[in-house]
Amino acid sequence: MILRWLLSTTVRNAVAMRKQVHRFLCAQRDVISPVALQLVSGALLDFQKTLDARVNKAALKKDMAKLEAVANKWLKPYPHATMRENVEVLLVALAVAMAIRTFFLQPFKIPTGSMQPTLFGVNSKDLMGDKDFQIPTGLERVKEWFEGISYVHVVAQADGRIVSVSPMRKFLIFNIKQSLMIGGVEHTMWFPPDYGESQILGMDPFIFRSRLFEHPDHVYHKGEDVVNLRVSSGDHLFVDRLTYNFRKPARGDIIVFETAGIPKAVRESVDPPNGIPGDEFYIKRLVVLPNERVSIGDDRHLVINGQRLDASTPHFANVYGFNPDDPPQVSRFSGHVNGTVAREFHLYPNLAPLFPVAQTVFTNAPDTYMAMGDNTCNSSDSRTWGTLAASSVIGKAFFVYWPITKRFGIGNE
Repeated sequence: MILRWLLSTTVRNAVAMRKQVHRFLCAQRDVISPVALQLVSGALLDFQKTLDARVNKAALKKDMAKLEAVANKWLKPYPHATMRENVEVLLVALAVAMAIRTFFLQPFKIPTGSMQPTLFGVNSKDLMGDKDFQIPTGLERVKEWFEGISYVHVVAQADGRIVSVSPMRKFLIFNIKQSLMIGGVEHTMWFPPDYGESQILGMDPFIFRSRLFEHPDHVYHKGEDVVNLRVSSGDHLFVDRLTYNFRKPARGDIIVFETAGIPKAVRESVDPPNGIPGDEFYIKRLVVLPNERVSIGDDRHLVINGQRLDASTPHFANVYGFNPDDPPQVSRFSGHVNGTVAREFHLYPNLAPLFPVAQTVFTNAPDTYMAMGDNTCNSSDSRTWGTLAASSVIGKAFFVYWPITKRFGIGNE
């Protein structure tokens, strides 16, 4: 039968027809009369015998016509059948997509630069002061697009101040539209990119509101640049949600977790008055397992239960592959910085409040982890907010699918 189905279009149509009539019969079994149920069931049995008998095409087509006639007579027609079929296909596709997202692979966009240079977040560069810069065109522009680079360029169409900035209009995860009002003229940008960390911190859309609030009396003249930005999209990746169903997270894994896993009192005390929202996702490197004791040495190495981690530790070859004579730098592999080193090199104040000196030892609680960003000079992580619940981990970084850079694919460790 399988060979006949592969070789004959008529057989394939006949099998599809039998399945369709059987499906309709099952769906209408409780609403059609007993006579109709008996007749359609009998017609299906006879048609199955015809299929099994390997009759010629003409005989098979004749019985297909008989089955169609019985079905049309005794089964109730569906209104808007084509639309129903399309909706059914769409619902099945959505169900499959949701199942994949829930149990296997979940798309995730890195919003901040805390994991650089392993994985990149959204960042933007203001080009207003660079009068010689020209937005690339042609093949160079295409190349930059594949690398996730886009430009936001707004030129004043009339004389006047920035009067208002509209909120970003979105559809699902896509930015659709944003507008500025200058001199009574609306300046609309279609499909603008994300602008970077400033947007994450609640100042959406930061770059425009900064123009409005920091220079409220500035009058733009027609033809003058209002905004000129170069925006690099953050890495878009798939999160592996399957692996941790079979094993626990391991030290060095790059994990994605819900911020709700950070104790509420701690979240509210970080970066007052806003704190850390409880409904976001963070991506960091898992460094401390349950019941372990950890300290951060002045040499920028973690010490776990008295054992110093180094470049030979699995998954830490890049993190600890720095030259110890070089100072810690933003977006460079520089190990892990404690409070003493942060003060010595004039980094962000209070960068590591839980690890002020090398002698500070933090004991991790059961069923909790500690995670830190690879961008040690610019990362809000367990040095600030401590532990996260093991149950809040949703998966591990798996595959970078956009943009097309050296980080594309598997193996970003």
